Amino acid sequence: MATQAVISGNGDQRRTLVIIFLRGAADGLALVPPVGDDHFHRARPRLAAAAKDGVRLDGHFGLHARMRPLESAWRDGDLAIVHACGMEDDTRSHFEAQDLMEHGGVAAGGWLGRYLRTRPPAVAGALACVAVGKALPECLLGAPTASVMQSFEDFTLGGGTPAFRTQLERLYAMERGRLGAAARDTFDALVRIEALRTSPRPPDHGAVYGRDEFSAGLARLAQLIKADVGLEAASIDLPGWDSHFAQQGQVESLAGRLAEGLAAFRRDLGRRMATTTVVVMTEFGRTVEENSAFGTDHGRGSAMLVLGGGVAGGRMHGVWHGLAPDKLERRGTLDGYGDLPVLNNYRNVLSSVLARHGANPANLAVTFPGFTLDPLNLFA
Repeated sequence: MATQAVISGNGDQRRTLVIIFLRGAADGLALVPPVGDDHFHRARPRLAAAAKDGVRLDGHFGLHARMRPLESAWRDGDLAIVHACGMEDDTRSHFEAQDLMEHGGVAAGGWLGRYLRTRPPAVAGALACVAVGKALPECLLGAPTASVMQSFEDFTLGGGTPAFRTQLERLYAMERGRLGAAARDTFDALVRIEALRTSPRPPDHGAVYGRDEFSAGLARLAQLIKADVGLEAASIDLPGWDSHFAQQGQVESLAGRLAEGLAAFRRDLGRRMATTTVVVMTEFGRTVEENSAFGTDHGRGSAMLVLGGGVAGGRMHGVWHGLAPDKLERRGTLDGYGDLPVLNNYRNVLSSVLARHGANPANLAVTFPGFTLDPLNLFA
């Protein structure tokens, strides 16, 4: 599992942001199918048949059947959905699209990294920015501080003895200024992580996580939030969504892992979800029409999900034009039905979320430079 980022630190007033990236171009029309649109069924005579077993959200949209664990979040008004969402670039390259999106549409630096640089220096502690994975993700390029770990066991001094750690603490205790403060914060973070590692707590409120890496990552994030380490935001990947062939089984498995993991995370946090926001996003969507291999190819618009405290949930947000052929985007002389156009830019979703988490217009202008923002009204 390659997880992106964690940002921390506004004390008792903290809110926590979790970004889930579905790598491989998740099919938003499968996850949130427009079951009330006849054009959907004409374009996908085989794939759309499974949508009848899903969750009806309203008179037009539904959720994939394996996403039923999120039905209660929708009914409770804690889940909002933005369809026809993505970026303005029409690349069909996964890596190029992911880089563009993680960079916030500019050539260098990550959008989360830029956002972190607008934050007060006081929030840049050892747990201010944590990448759970093997490498720092693109979205965090330029962040003022970052730690990388796959598990709590990785957040150590490299196997040093207690005596070695004591000597380091004494050494840095004499250091003044930012270096000394950063060192002391790091030692404090080590103590907190060691407590989580050696005395793990079971999930709260009867939450049951799956045994896959994605659920394990969400469970660790819930532990950090409940341990009051000052976690402000996090990001975790769920890869494997490139569904050119035999899409139905592939999406069923991944949609189940996504929904079950999120439902367990929501239950585990309980009242803490009031100050937590989860955003689910992907680099681009799939073609409206199914292909001859029972799959879909690289397309344009997909769906973003926003879950958590204060969300104006239980309804769809943004612009939606439907799937009539004259409303779709065509690529030159492309034969077939066409692509779902991007009618809602992903930055307008993220900027709304960041505003909920304390960003002001100046912060947002730095985070997403060169783009005229029009944030969606995603919060009540």
